[in-house]
Amino acid sequence: YSGHRVNIILKEGMYYVYILFSDKDGNLYIGSTPDLKLRIKKHQSGFVKATKYRLPVRLIYYEAYLSPLDAKRREKFLKGGIGRGQLKIQARRNIS
Repeated sequence: YSGHRVNIILKEGMYYVYILFSDKDGNLYIGSTPDLKLRIKKHQSGFVKATKYRLPVRLIYYEAYLSPLDAKRREKFLKGGIGRGQLKIQARRNIS
């Protein structure tokens, strides 16, 4: 764990798209959830299959949406070609 701390201000009824950085392999993980704090805890505790063997992971970015459909669309975009490319460029600035 790098010692970086991200303060998360959350509101009920919001849906979040988030990006994690794996300090182990240097890769990004993109996900969405209605409960960001709980989801990040699950990732960091090894309870998420996709990141279990990539620990430690840290939250480097998140976005909030009112609609779960909007959050899922954004997640899908970020996981795709153009979105993934833009994300890698932006993420380089957030990873230190």
